[in-house]
Amino acid sequence: MSPTATNRPRRLSDLLDPAFMASLDVLDVMSRKILQGKLQGERRAKRRGRSVEFADHRPYVVGDDLRFVDWNIYGRLDQLFLKLFLEELDLSVQILIDTSGSVAMGEPSKELAIKKLAAALGYVGLVNNNRVTLSAFADGLRGQAANMRGRRYAQRLADFLLGIRAEGLSHFERACAQLAARRAGAGVLIVISDFLFKEGYEAGLRRLTCQQYDLYLIQVLSPQEIEPDLTGDLKLLDIEDGDAAEVTISAALLEYYKRNLAGYCNELKDFCRRRGMTYLLTNSAERMEDFVLKTLRRFGLLK
Repeated sequence: MSPTATNRPRRLSDLLDPAFMASLDVLDVMSRKILQGKLQGERRAKRRGRSVEFADHRPYVVGDDLRFVDWNIYGRLDQLFLKLFLEELDLSVQILIDTSGSVAMGEPSKELAIKKLAAALGYVGLVNNNRVTLSAFADGLRGQAANMRGRRYAQRLADFLLGIRAEGLSHFERACAQLAARRAGAGVLIVISDFLFKEGYEAGLRRLTCQQYDLYLIQVLSPQEIEPDLTGDLKLLDIEDGDAAEVTISAALLEYYKRNLAGYCNELKDFCRRRGMTYLLTNSAERMEDFVLKTLRRFGLLK
């Protein structure tokens, strides 16, 4: 008997098309900052050190270790140069996803878009033997799949993403405080959310600021939020806390709404820019393959 929708095996291919996964196999998560990991890892960070792979030369200065002098160059040029090597360091890839009630809305679903994006980024980290931690939040952290390394953890990644539903209230600052208390190492931190928090995003993001982390914010909105198609007298209900408001939708009100939304997104973008964070905006109808393979590569998160 074929498995039903409720008991069929959950696989990463439920979120990522196999052809898309094959494209991800050749990518890696990049960090713009100089990172110092706690473990020797498979990932090569942008830092010169003492591994076996040659990187560059620099002139010798008094006090340098003579073991790293390039005596061949000295014999040719009668000048002292030091050999520099690439050091392989462990890279932590932390992904924090919004699973509060607000991301369950939209067509296509914001929840599904967020999970697909997290699956793609997590998979890239795993196949490159980075240390991947995936966390979900609503009213605080709801769950975590921590310290995954290697392709064999792809099923655990899928189980976590497919096993959690978007529901309940959101409390972004509380979730960020809990995450900041748990995290260790250095690397990349990616927050994926609609960022539509009643309490705002500023206090939460300040909790995540860390010199050892490249912080990326990916805002996912639905087409209906960007271009609402509403008319007449409506009662609007907040899906998270049940707050209701009766409004009359007019062309002027829709234009006012779109200006406010654009202003809100621009303020979030500017907040990130001033603090060295990278902000990206997408919508749930965009092909995730295009966003990952084109946009994330153009912004330097993937290479």
